[in-house]
Amino acid sequence: MAAPALEIKDLHAWYGESHVLHGVDMLVNSGEVVTVVGRNGAGRTSTLRAVLALTGARRGSIRVFGTETIAMPSHRIAHLGIGYCPEERGIFASLTAEENLLLPPKVKSAEDGAGMSVDEIYGLFPNLRERRSSPGMRLSGGEQQMLAIARILRTGARLLLLDEISEGLAPVIVQALARTITALKQRGYTIVMVEQNFRFAAPLADRFYVMEHGRMIERFEAAELSAKEATLHELLGV
Repeated sequence: MAAPALEIKDLHAWYGESHVLHGVDMLVNSGEVVTVVGRNGAGRTSTLRAVLALTGARRGSIRVFGTETIAMPSHRIAHLGIGYCPEERGIFASLTAEENLLLPPKVKSAEDGAGMSVDEIYGLFPNLRERRSSPGMRLSGGEQQMLAIARILRTGARLLLLDEISEGLAPVIVQALARTITALKQRGYTIVMVEQNFRFAAPLADRFYVMEHGRMIERFEAAELSAKEATLHELLGV
């Protein structure tokens, strides 16, 4: 049986003196879409950052495709096949969309070392083909978000950590991103999404984790979503 794409056990993390994660447990199987929901400040982004050693001190266990990473530096963890799309996107504003796509180095993926070609990217994101010569600063918010996701697909990463990719975007763009997540799942990618927009995340996820005060307080399957609606409304106000 293949190892999970991501397995977190009793994870604690700090920013300086601030203890932000308090014994997080999480399991993501290969090929799944898993969504982490919770209020702002619950620790969701810190969990993604801790996976890549982008917080301060960490304690516990984080296994990526079966490899223990708790003592590894960020660059070695990335080369196990992880791509991270931060909330701030982080594209290069002065470079064209295509130049942004050509920049990322390849990482060694646990399943397949080759990332998507530029042509494959344009097939997945037709808007980027049309804007390939436009500087990043001239792209719309939705196009910048597409470019941020496209960049990590170029690297060969097979485990994608996506932080609030729908935030502040027009409904038509959010729908396009939902189609992209579905297409990536069909291609065998494993996706962990941190999302405030529950209506966007709900139809996409195989499993949900609810986070509060640096801990996972609920875990349930997509099939249990209806039964959990009252609990989610109380916890999240959705």
